[in-house]
Amino acid sequence: MKLIVGLGNPGKEYENTRHNTGFLCLDKVADGLNVKISRRAFNALIAKITYKGEQIILMKPQTYMNLSGEAVGKAVRYYHLDPEKDVLVVYDDLDLPVGNIRLRESGSAGGHNGIKSIIAHLGTQKFCRIRVGIGSDKKDDARDYVLSGFWGEELEKWQTSIDEASRACREFMTDKFQVIMNKHNIRNKK
Repeated sequence: MKLIVGLGNPGKEYENTRHNTGFLCLDKVADGLNVKISRRAFNALIAKITYKGEQIILMKPQTYMNLSGEAVGKAVRYYHLDPEKDVLVVYDDLDLPVGNIRLRESGSAGGHNGIKSIIAHLGTQKFCRIRVGIGSDKKDDARDYVLSGFWGEELEKWQTSIDEASRACREFMTDKFQVIMNKHNIRNKK
């Protein structure tokens, strides 16, 4: 069984913001599989499916970003998952330019409060992740910036990165993360 988590904030006012990149990526994955992430469990919305013989849970925590680890931790413990092999988290990253994604097998939170919460609740930094670039605007307060939307050329680049991140999520369902990571990180260096 594998758990794929998209980070974001619940509520209409956050729907199309930079900080909801993880939610939007998971919605794209769900659309491609013709499923809805709508069942309530673990303080999250989930969809539980079987894909090519593998049980998959798609999760959108409803705890707000800073408490995302509560939902992830509950699911990992309930299903006895190994965070290092069975968990993938997709989230926004201020340090990557819009349009880029970066896959990692472990690491620090890098200032991202949702990832800090997950690390705290899992008791490890070793879980797979897809960081989706949202860029940064040094002039604006980071909180205001992540809660803003995308426009024009930036929106196009971001949508391309969502497409690529969702492909990587689908690959995670059946492939080894090292292979997926090498494929997508090389593509993003161009």
